[in-house]
Amino acid sequence: MQQQHDQTPRGRPHIDRRLFLTGAAGATIVVLSGAIFHPQEAWALETKNLKPETMRTLIKLARDIYPHDRLADKFYAVAVKGFDEKSSDAAMRNTIETSIAELDAMAKAAFGAPYADVGWEWERTQLLQKISATPFFQTVRGGLVVSLYNQQEVWPLFGYEGESASKGGYINRGFNDIAWL
Repeated sequence: MQQQHDQTPRGRPHIDRRLFLTGAAGATIVVLSGAIFHPQEAWALETKNLKPETMRTLIKLARDIYPHDRLADKFYAVAVKGFDEKSSDAAMRNTIETSIAELDAMAKAAFGAPYADVGWEWERTQLLQKISATPFFQTVRGGLVVSLYNQQEVWPLFGYEGESASKGGYINRGFNDIAWL
C-alpha cells in the first residue's frame, strides 16, 4: 500500500504524526523546513540563519571531529547551535554554507552521497583530513571544544563532577585516594 502525502494550503506536503514516526524510524535525523528532528531521541532544533541541511551536516561533522559513542546527537546539536546564531552575519553564513556545500561535493565525488549520508565514519574522516587545514574546519573544531564539553549534562557521562571550589576543592574530595598505588 502506497501512502499519500496531501498538500497543505501553502503547498507543503502534509505528513501526519503516524507517517512521520514510521517513516523516520530508520533515519537518524530528519530535516524539514526550518528545523531538524531526531525522533528516536525526541529532540528538535530550529534553525534561524543556516539551512536545516547545513545544520544536519554540522552535527555529523561535530560527531566525527569529537566522536563519543556515549553522547547522544542532541549534545552535538546544542554544540553547533552557536554556528546558526553567529550566522546572522551574512559573511559568516556564506562561509559556513559554502564550506558545507564544498564538503558535500567532495563526499558526492568520493562516495556518491552528501557528507551527512556517507555511511562509514572512516570515509567521512578521510574527507575531514583533506580539509583539516582550512579556516572553516579550524573554526568548527575550536568552537566545539568549548560548546560541546561545557554542557553540564555531558559532564557525568565523562565522570567529571564539575568545578570543586564551592565544594571545598579536590584535595578533600578523593584527589588523594590512590588505592591502586
